[in-house]
Amino acid sequence: MIKLLVMGATAALMLDGCSKKEDVGAMPVATVNDNISPELAGRFSTLALDCVHREYPNKIAHVFTNATDVGTPNQLHPAFYGCFDWHSSVHGHWLLVRLLHVGPQDAPWRADAIAALSQSFTAENIAAEIAYFEAPNRASYERPYGVAWFLQLTAELRELAQKDTTSEAKQWLATLEPLEAVITSKVKSWLPKLAYPIRLGTHNQSAFAFGLMLDAARISGDTELEVMLIERSKTYHLSDKNCPLAYEPSGEDFLSPCLSEADLMRRVLGQKEFADWLSGFLPNLPTDGSGNWLAPGIVKDASDGKLVHLDGVNLSRAWNLENIARALPQGDPRITSLNAAADIHRDAGLKAVTDAHYSGSHWLASFATYLMTQRGY
Repeated sequence: MIKLLVMGATAALMLDGCSKKEDVGAMPVATVNDNISPELAGRFSTLALDCVHREYPNKIAHVFTNATDVGTPNQLHPAFYGCFDWHSSVHGHWLLVRLLHVGPQDAPWRADAIAALSQSFTAENIAAEIAYFEAPNRASYERPYGVAWFLQLTAELRELAQKDTTSEAKQWLATLEPLEAVITSKVKSWLPKLAYPIRLGTHNQSAFAFGLMLDAARISGDTELEVMLIERSKTYHLSDKNCPLAYEPSGEDFLSPCLSEADLMRRVLGQKEFADWLSGFLPNLPTDGSGNWLAPGIVKDASDGKLVHLDGVNLSRAWNLENIARALPQGDPRITSLNAAADIHRDAGLKAVTDAHYSGSHWLASFATYLMTQRGY
């Protein structure tokens, strides 16, 4: 069990009663159960292990500068070439690290996960990934979604290494840190130039990425990045009102623009300030305990890589709704309806996490793991 203090400036972890000093404006402690059942951990790890080194099919978002840029996915990205695309490969690796961190310690899949991660996380592989990111015309590569997940990956490794210093996690982290430094530098260069938030329901959305980055910055102790993200979040969103939740989801969404924004803002505001802000941002949240006020997304063809995104929106909405509810003051009348809607979306989303179609199986397990281990809070 991990108790997490969510604060306006920094987050402090309380582990088994040992706590760091609490900042002014910290929200009350919320107990988070990060355990995951052996059955779910087995299902999700199997899907990740099936894809992290599966090279094809593959979608490369690749800018050719000259003829020497031609290469197979494995040649271009020797660490993260599987799972259909770079970002899905990254969060597929994150999934395995996350389950090693919080999953059953005697699970039969653990040895396979360690072997797969050790195969990917070599100095040679990461040097090639760095060269790719530092090449010309790559300033926006995998920004912000993929690079946010990469920062989550190194954050997870930091916590795993602290938990078990005899494991491979410490060496994996050391291997990935040079790429982390390149990515972090690019993010810090980009943030001051981003004049407006990116309000989409797909990869380019800024709110979801900011949340992942902010959590990672707090774990790594990168206060410069943390302060930049808080400033950008408040500048973009403090005055937002009446988010059109009824317009969601769009036909290919896997993220909710409205709920992801609220999930971001609870990370940067104190409890009362967040509760007041939410009243203006989503003024029509019910207070009667009902859950059917927000219908889950419907997927009519799970073999279609774009349409299956809506299975993901159900999973991401579930964690958004849970996190928003936890961030509100005890007794807030909106909490029961937020949790009821989260339950409906969780059930719908988990049913879709299968190996029936690679279009969904290569990434949905990561979202399900993020949800079921309550990583976002």
